Amino acid sequence: MVELDLTQIQKDILYALITLYKKKSGGSVKGEEIAELINRNPGTVRNQMQALRALGLVEGVPGPKGGYRPTSKAYELLSVTRPEESVVVPVVVNGNVMEELSAEEIVLPSISNPNICQARIRIIGDIKKINPGDSVIVGPTPVNEMMVYGKVVGRDDTENTIVLDIEKIVALPKDTVGEHMSSPIISVDAEESVVNAAKVLAENGIYCTPVQKNGKFVGIFTLDHVAKAVAEGKLNAKVEEVMRPKLVMVEKDTKIGEALRLMRDEKVRILLVTDKGEPVGAITDQKILTRLAPEQVET
Repeated sequence: MVELDLTQIQKDILYALITLYKKKSGGSVKGEEIAELINRNPGTVRNQMQALRALGLVEGVPGPKGGYRPTSKAYELLSVTRPEESVVVPVVVNGNVMEELSAEEIVLPSISNPNICQARIRIIGDIKKINPGDSVIVGPTPVNEMMVYGKVVGRDDTENTIVLDIEKIVALPKDTVGEHMSSPIISVDAEESVVNAAKVLAENGIYCTPVQKNGKFVGIFTLDHVAKAVAEGKLNAKVEEVMRPKLVMVEKDTKIGEALRLMRDEKVRILLVTDKGEPVGAITDQKILTRLAPEQVET
């Protein structure tokens, strides 16, 4: 184990660097991106990077597309699994899937105490977005597909850890996507304007939807695309100009756990469900993580 005494700002920078590096699938990370994530001045980050490089925790990547990347020593110091060896373990806060967060470790320190049932969960990402009183769902975990539900009672920024009062721990049901898909499929047309397509999302209380063109599904339209269109002044542009031209399909007999793994691997949050190749419904990660698992244990 690496024995180094880092300051809190140095730990914040390392956690942010690892988070962004993982999100970029190994691409170098700029100091400005780290500064934005941890809400610090870019100059402060650059100054600290010199010290972190001297400690062998960070490598500089030269060139116009350069920046920084964490070393093996950094992962060892923070006890974080390297990206090529890890999978994303979802974190849901107050019903919202936090795409930039992933649970790294779950510890049950009071498992033998009949009056206390808590978990300490170490997270990769900016945990300052999580506060006491928030409802949190963590999981499913790899292999055993366990999910932990609870209320936040504490947060340790020095270790990037939250403390939960556990409400329940359940295993993801073995149900198929066909049993829980939304049908008929709510979609928008590729030729429709962004502003009108945004109304479809709002009216149906959804954050993403498949896009059709000439009777075929050609992509995904999300609230993120709406936000980007607003920022770029493209509310009257066609949906096909801002959508993500990628759609992942699964047969209706696909297990829920496999569907989540597919979403993770393909980096999508909605799947089109098919019956012998014909689209018959859709299912999102949010429905699975916030609505499906709880209903399996309610009495």
